[in-house]
Amino acid sequence: MIPALVEVAGAPVLVWRPATPWFAVSSGVLGGGMGERHWVVNATVSNEYARTDPDRHLTEIAAALGLTGAGIGLLTAVDVREVEHRSDGGVHVSVTTGIGAHPTWAAGPATIPEPVGTINAVCWLPRRLSPAALVNAVATVAEAKAQALFAAGVPGTGTPTDAVALLCPVSGAPEPFGGPRSPVGGALARAVYGAISPRL
Repeated sequence: MIPALVEVAGAPVLVWRPATPWFAVSSGVLGGGMGERHWVVNATVSNEYARTDPDRHLTEIAAALGLTGAGIGLLTAVDVREVEHRSDGGVHVSVTTGIGAHPTWAAGPATIPEPVGTINAVCWLPRRLSPAALVNAVATVAEAKAQALFAAGVPGTGTPTDAVALLCPVSGAPEPFGGPRSPVGGALARAVYGAISPRL
């Protein structure tokens, strides 16, 4: 599913408005967790972004776009016009990749503030996944991201603010697995890897 590119207050925003709700799992600051979602936005903010209420900011963006119902909101300092789209086996992903000057290791020491950088992945799956399989698929996205970074020689596994949204149909017999050797998970891993690699 290819998003629309719009502007809100002069900043580019990717917006997905499916005709019907999808079941989602997300780490987004707005609409995170699991449940039916009606829309997704991935919005560009400046490198100096200092708001401490990103959920309210995303709610304002959604209102400006006329979006209603529960949705998912992501923010990034990356210009979302540089999004990479990939499809594989019915899976469609859109990833905005920014690792900043200093990518981080997941198990590295905590440093505050962390350098700016965000990898946001919005992934549409062709079949319903069980809740456990969706959680497994989140891990699959993280593994594919880390693999792409490793292959490019990037010294890190990502950034401290990476976010993911996985969406699947609300109906149908649920797939029990979302790992990288499952049919949906394997396609998801390849698509995410392919979308991140060109931006490293």
